[in-house]
Amino acid sequence: MIMDTNTPPAVLALCRELDIKQVALRFTDLMGHWHRMSIPISELQEDRFEDGFGLDGSGYPGWQLRDSTDLLLVPQPQTAFMDPFDEIPTLNLICAIQDPDTRDDYLLDPRAVAVKAVSYLASSGLADRALFSPAPEYYLFDDVQFRNDSQTAYYSMNSSGRSLAGGDRQVDSMFMNSEKLLANHERSSGDLNSAILATLLACGLPIRSQKASSSSGLQFGLSMGPDELLQVADRIMVLKYVIKKQSRLYGKQATFMPKPIRDDFGSGMHTYFSFWKGADPLFAGNAYAGLSEVGVGAIGGLLRHAPSLLALTNPSTNSYKRLVMQYDAPVFLAYSQRNRGTAVRVPMYSSSPKTKQIEFRCPDASSNPYLGLSAILMASLDGVQNKIHPGEPLDQNLRNIGMERRRELPQTPTSLASSLGALEIDHDFLIRGEVFSSELIESWIDCKRTMEIDMVRSCPHPKEFELYFDV
Repeated sequence: MIMDTNTPPAVLALCRELDIKQVALRFTDLMGHWHRMSIPISELQEDRFEDGFGLDGSGYPGWQLRDSTDLLLVPQPQTAFMDPFDEIPTLNLICAIQDPDTRDDYLLDPRAVAVKAVSYLASSGLADRALFSPAPEYYLFDDVQFRNDSQTAYYSMNSSGRSLAGGDRQVDSMFMNSEKLLANHERSSGDLNSAILATLLACGLPIRSQKASSSSGLQFGLSMGPDELLQVADRIMVLKYVIKKQSRLYGKQATFMPKPIRDDFGSGMHTYFSFWKGADPLFAGNAYAGLSEVGVGAIGGLLRHAPSLLALTNPSTNSYKRLVMQYDAPVFLAYSQRNRGTAVRVPMYSSSPKTKQIEFRCPDASSNPYLGLSAILMASLDGVQNKIHPGEPLDQNLRNIGMERRRELPQTPTSLASSLGALEIDHDFLIRGEVFSSELIESWIDCKRTMEIDMVRSCPHPKEFELYFDV
């Protein structure tokens, strides 16, 4: 992410130039959480870029299911960037994870999956690279409180007294005349988002745009410039880190939770992508919406595998509270050049073949980007290789379709449990070329069921007290 750090000597020279005092070794666990192991700069010798640093993997979800959890963190020099928040000059290095006995990539390292997905695409002969441009959304709150224990369950969100009923921009009656308060809120959010943008650019992230995304004024979105899968997945982890840390410095709390507010828009991570061979874009042609046969096949693969694909791109129980027939949520397993309620859209902003992309609208930022983007690539590639046609586009205005007709259209799964069930049955497209392993998929499903689905299912919900306490 910083220029001229593609080799260990270049990283070490940069450390001397910037008087770096410590190094933060960064890695992502199976569930998508970003972790840090700090070392003094004296420990970062050139041989460490080959030999790595020891890590006990037993405390990380999914990895502790293995008999052996001794792992190696191997710094990747091309990922170096200065930490924008540490008072002590700190260099961040994203790490690959290896098995210390074989020195192979660790089977359950999500970043290794992305590396293998990129290699598999190139080996297919169809394309040599896939470019991704995600657009993650997030909410900013002044204060969020929540608690869950054996006798208490609640959450409370506050943002300068705003009431978000119906997704409308309203103010509670006690603040009805507090125009100054609202002005301060908007100004502080604007200052914060300016700081977020500046920090992301300083970290080397190619941000194309930043905007407010919902009528409440609390949701924001960022559009990232296109790059190859591995680099984009790394940048998503950096982006989430920066936004959360910067928000705390401004006294606010940021969340990428897909549906934090019941009556407002959900937060997605619409993902634009295209296949290329050399300098030639492969999605542009003379078919529907200016697509090529390759582009049509890619859509066919996405829609064919969508129920199982969402277990990786929408992997939280909360994800499916966003995927409902409201707020232009992409719930219909169809494609269109205009409807935003379809899972796949073909943007028509430009007629240039080099800008021809497919937008997969379902994903959200609760996903592990290494796994989610790799799964999107593999589903699309399967569609191209097997010439899967997606059927007729759904260009009719969805608001003019009756509710009965809407229910007849194929739709996304309604729960994480349904998506995981689909993934159990339909994952052959993921394990081709050993990109994903059966062990990783089994571990993913087991963790999601035992640590999330079963936990949420076993906890009484506040709404149940309203419905059933006086029965």
